[in-house]
Amino acid sequence: MRENIRSKHRLAIDDWLLRNGHPRYRCGQILHWLYSRRVTDWEAMGNVPKALRQALSEEFEICLPELVRQQEAGDSTRKYLWRLKDGAFIESVLIPANPAQAGVASDRKTLCVSTQVGCAYGCVFCASGLDGWKRNLAPDEIVGQVLAAETQAREETSGGDGAASRSEIERKGGERQVDNLVFMGMGEPLANYDNLLKALSILNADWGVGIGARRITISTSGLVPQIRQLAEEPAQYRLAISLHGPTDEVRRQVMPVSKRHPLAELMEACEYFSQKRGKVITLEYILIEGVNDAVSLADSLSKLAHQLRAKVNLIPYNMVDGLKWRRPSVEQQEQFFRALCDRGVRVTLRRVKGHDIDAACGQLRLKAERRKASETAV
Repeated sequence: MRENIRSKHRLAIDDWLLRNGHPRYRCGQILHWLYSRRVTDWEAMGNVPKALRQALSEEFEICLPELVRQQEAGDSTRKYLWRLKDGAFIESVLIPANPAQAGVASDRKTLCVSTQVGCAYGCVFCASGLDGWKRNLAPDEIVGQVLAAETQAREETSGGDGAASRSEIERKGGERQVDNLVFMGMGEPLANYDNLLKALSILNADWGVGIGARRITISTSGLVPQIRQLAEEPAQYRLAISLHGPTDEVRRQVMPVSKRHPLAELMEACEYFSQKRGKVITLEYILIEGVNDAVSLADSLSKLAHQLRAKVNLIPYNMVDGLKWRRPSVEQQEQFFRALCDRGVRVTLRRVKGHDIDAACGQLRLKAERRKASETAV
């Protein structure tokens, strides 16, 4: 199979051009069409010679993920279901910082990006791994979610073809549809480390998508060796830990990875990352009724937060069809939040985003996969 050219770094494209007898300046033209114009057809590259377009088409693919379904919530959260070249489904979620109001667009948008088809880590409350792990995403499939989601959102807001260049976006202001990236979608990002870092180099680069490293957050369930490895990377990516339990006893109920990497080991890796990078770590904490929402656990969580000088993001559980877990009452959420505030923790309580559109990771993809399997069986 041909490799997708959006998996290639600029230096690799430049090298390919030189090896095949093409001038180096063509690289800039190709990158403009790939990342500013977001084309999916080699023939659309108007200033690239026909012979070069033909050679590129024989060597590389250029497709983006195909939009299969889109859902929009009342708070303007949008969930995208994408089909990849091999027929696999993945999801992305575009989340506004604040709901859009009449005549006023949301001020900031964050895209939640997937890194794997399925997940092997088996967090018991999550839909991503219910059908197991299928494969890692290639760099272009990670980058492609961002390009496709931004293009789709821009088409809807502008009524155009979604192909505005970055200079046009910056000049007009407010047209960029993705401001921040969080790798908290389907899969464990750090289990696909090499492809993730390749994708991030393209997403971060001026010649690529151009999203600043400080606007990119990588979330992990707690893969200790990879956290230490990430601490050595030069780019200033942010780190979030899917904690969900402030003690080993609680965490092991919902996150099997904690048996391999207990909290003490995880905290040491996080301290190492924080010291090396000088970055504040975020502790993601999904509140699950009867599991980790007791106010008595706030003391243990506050100690971990103070140890790391971390901030805590409380997330009320987005319920998943077929799973027994439930979201705590609003009153219980507020009590847990206030208990952390009283202990001097920097904490936010995320109001539910997209609950009316199956926004929890993997739900829409799971339904599509099961529908596909049912149709195949018939």
